[in-house]
Amino acid sequence: MKDSRIQQPLLMKGLEGASLLLLILFFTSCQKVGVKPTPTVTTVVSGLNTPMGIETDPRGDIWVAETGTGNNDGKVMVVARSHGVPQTFEVINNLSSIKNTLSGEVEGPAHLLFDNGMLYVLAGDYLYSVDLKNYKPGDDPINGATLPFEDIGTWVRAQNIVAPNDSHPYNLIKGPDGKLYIADAGANAIIRRNAKDDYTVLATFPNIPNPTQVGPPFIQSVPTGIVWDGNNFLVSTLTGFPFLEGQAVVYKVSLQGNVSVYINGLSTLVDIAPATFYGYPVLSYGTFGPTGFMPNTGSLSLVTPSNKMKIVDGLNMPVGIKQIDNHSWYVSSMGDGTILKVTYSY
Repeated sequence: MKDSRIQQPLLMKGLEGASLLLLILFFTSCQKVGVKPTPTVTTVVSGLNTPMGIETDPRGDIWVAETGTGNNDGKVMVVARSHGVPQTFEVINNLSSIKNTLSGEVEGPAHLLFDNGMLYVLAGDYLYSVDLKNYKPGDDPINGATLPFEDIGTWVRAQNIVAPNDSHPYNLIKGPDGKLYIADAGANAIIRRNAKDDYTVLATFPNIPNPTQVGPPFIQSVPTGIVWDGNNFLVSTLTGFPFLEGQAVVYKVSLQGNVSVYINGLSTLVDIAPATFYGYPVLSYGTFGPTGFMPNTGSLSLVTPSNKMKIVDGLNMPVGIKQIDNHSWYVSSMGDGTILKVTYSY
């Protein structure tokens, strides 16, 4: 991720008669002008080390990527919730954690995807695929240095997509065609994984003219989050230095690679989750000040092309979001080393 320092939901499909009427009434009641959801924020677990992406499994346990220090010391942790009080266990250690040769930033485990017992982990340049069907919280940690991996970053740099040439495989999703789609924050691109070690560039994102005299004349997009809305991918962007307010965009990307603006006028987006009644949840990392990103300036908003509603402010460098249901999420706070639960009521 370039930091010099650091659907519409298809709710009505298949419903008929009274069920459809009830849904319409409920949906419209939630969209009343001036009605803002009331959030509740609680800490699920603390004491994590640079938590980034978060994922959940069918048991409801929370999986967390810890980025490490750049010395191949990245980790995957699991927060087991099956016995009431959450307990944190180390699942995989010694995963790739490197320093980007251009920015000097640490790039370790970033985001995760659980799919049919397989855990996919993006860490540094690599994609790890780990079979955890038989894993139980508390089992001995897996040594990541012994795991096979796919070197996505090297392949991306060989395509010479951006100048200066860069890659940072950062976030991923399984598409409707069963393939993995990877948001590369260094190459400003979406990479399609057709099969093991077989990739194509689905789409690239444009640079943005810099309206200030600070920084380069053009600002890179820096894609960070990706969801599927039933017809297209929606991709959140951080933007590069100087991380200006109001310059971040959510792009729409078709399976054919066509790119268009879905929502603009946002700031420092680091992740996006599936839509709720109010819109798409997006995380803002924070406000960039004279000495870097300012603590406790991150936020969670619900957005549509016609409305932007901030529901939680004062988050400390949030980076990952995972939907629990249509009005609650887990959010990772890199600044505090915590996983938060955010819930809103009407």
